[in-house]
Amino acid sequence: MLSCGLYFVPISVRKQGVKREMSVPLLSGISSSPSTLNRAFFPSRICPHSQFTLHRRLRVGCSYAEANMKSDFTSATIDVVADVKTERLVVLGGSGFVGSAICKAAVSQGIEVISLSRSGRPSYSDPWIDQISWITGDVFYVNWDEVLVGATAVVSTLGGFGNEEQMKRINGDANVVAVTAAKSYGVPKFILISVHDYNLPSFLLQIGYFTGKRKAESEVLSNYPTSGVVLRPGFIYGKRRVDGYQIPLDLIGEPLERLLRATANFTRPLSSLPASDLLLASPVSVDDVALAVVNAVRDDDMFGIFTIDQIKEAAANVKV
Repeated sequence: MLSCGLYFVPISVRKQGVKREMSVPLLSGISSSPSTLNRAFFPSRICPHSQFTLHRRLRVGCSYAEANMKSDFTSATIDVVADVKTERLVVLGGSGFVGSAICKAAVSQGIEVISLSRSGRPSYSDPWIDQISWITGDVFYVNWDEVLVGATAVVSTLGGFGNEEQMKRINGDANVVAVTAAKSYGVPKFILISVHDYNLPSFLLQIGYFTGKRKAESEVLSNYPTSGVVLRPGFIYGKRRVDGYQIPLDLIGEPLERLLRATANFTRPLSSLPASDLLLASPVSVDDVALAVVNAVRDDDMFGIFTIDQIKEAAANVKV
């Protein structure tokens, strides 16, 4: 006769220096035959909400007993090896407006973060800043051994305005260099913060800002056809720091986003007009962009080009 019981075995997990306690459910069958060792069944995942994998050996004791024996128990020890994946995200331009939001969101989700930017560590203080590994450098000259070894994903926020050549270089060439380096180091995922096309006529899309971004997109999608992610937000709002001051872009972006959402049914017929998205494209919170990146880091099925609405959907997956 076989009886079964569900037991919970306490274990300790240490991740990035933080010790965490959890319980592993153990289903133990007790056989009436003393010569037969009962089986222990473990779940396929230690925690249904865990996003990392454990590389530790857990020793769990399981015992069986003769039904007619009162106190004579024999125990045996089995080894259980569970893999818990640890993400390491490299943020290019991590001290900037979008980059810093990505760094903050990632560490809040337990992701290890390395930032590479020309300005290095931000000058202001915030608790999350101490959790980032800050590297000062330029993608054209950096020693990638210090940045990419062990990385599981790279996100690039590189971009900017200037003359035609400057825009092609920072929006296009810099990202191409980063994608090539990430690919050569075996980084499995690359995420690019690009830009919405605003339904502009083709001749306006030929300026260096857009041609640079599209060149970078092509590089990401060709090198990472099943894991590359391109986010195309429109106007990104939030509190942007400039020379020690905060510019509250959310005072404009948030009400505008609500207005466009409320009037979407009326304005939708206008979306086919050239350059209509200059007025009709919904702004995106910098926090939503950051959370969409976190979702992309963790979701192996997320790849390809993501529109404004899809960015918000990806962010919502992390908020849940």
